Amino acid sequence: MRKVRAGSTYTYRPVGLDTYDPKSSATPGQRVMVRNLPGCPKANTMGHCHIVDAQSDKFLGLVLIASLTR
Repeated sequence: MRKVRAGSTYTYRPVGLDTYDPKSSATPGQRVMVRNLPGCPKANTMGHCHIVDAQSDKFLGLVLIASLTR
């Protein structure tokens, strides 16, 4: 399984459950940054990570790491 890195930027392209039942407000093609939040599991735990908008640093939600591309 591929891993993502906290602090890195990616393009959000939803796959799997992120298309069927999204838990984020990100839109397809949006530039996002992976963030490790205090009190939450670290990025890559069970194939998920938290993301924020790369420009405004606004929290967007929880996504599958497979939905993020370089």
